[in-house]
Amino acid sequence: MSEATSKLELIMGSEAVARLSSACVMVLGLGGVGSNCTEALARGGVGSFVLVDHDIVQESNINRQAIAFMSTLGQKKTDVMAKMIADINPNAQVVTLDKFVLQENVDELMDEWAPRVDYVVDAIDTISTKLALAQYADKNNVSLIASMGAANKLYPECFHVADIYETKNCPLCRIMRKEGRKRGISKLKVLYSAEEPVAVEVRKDATRRERSNLGTASYVPPIMGQMIAGEVLRDVAFGAKGIKHEI
Repeated sequence: MSEATSKLELIMGSEAVARLSSACVMVLGLGGVGSNCTEALARGGVGSFVLVDHDIVQESNINRQAIAFMSTLGQKKTDVMAKMIADINPNAQVVTLDKFVLQENVDELMDEWAPRVDYVVDAIDTISTKLALAQYADKNNVSLIASMGAANKLYPECFHVADIYETKNCPLCRIMRKEGRKRGISKLKVLYSAEEPVAVEVRKDATRRERSNLGTASYVPPIMGQMIAGEVLRDVAFGAKGIKHEI
């Protein structure tokens, strides 16, 4: 029993921890949800990661992202996250892909990596990309969980894991349900909030690009990331046996 995973092994068992150690998880997007999810997965014993993001750490990220500190400003999110994983588990294998995930390149990206990973976490903001990922996963039987909207939410007790077609009160889910039906997506596991979003006025002098009516509480994206990590850890530990992937 490794000292680092001994507490987890007490409640999950040695076989489950072994599955986690041999599993590979792909995390798309290392913002508030994705970075906190990845940290929890690393602390939970996942042995291999594929991390995808094309952003750098900015000061506005500090209120919610696990990788955001004054000392990491300006650094690539993938690099900072990889260093954090190495500091948690030096034996972990980590592949970093410094790239945007777009609707146009989802198939190419997933064709390359889906056969080598056990689970995919969608922590991306772009709706067209989320739909493309959901469609690919549904068609190719890929284990995927997608984060829905964290903006303008205050009550973490309202978060639930559900199929997209069973969601309510989430503007992003509403769009995903409508467009998902058009694309023939039969199912999609999501983490969403049933809380009605807080009404926020747009600043009068704000440009369209500033999205100034989308606020985020410091604790909401981290809790979402932790909840998604919990879902992945349980699925891998108690579901199909993990396979050691050479990434």
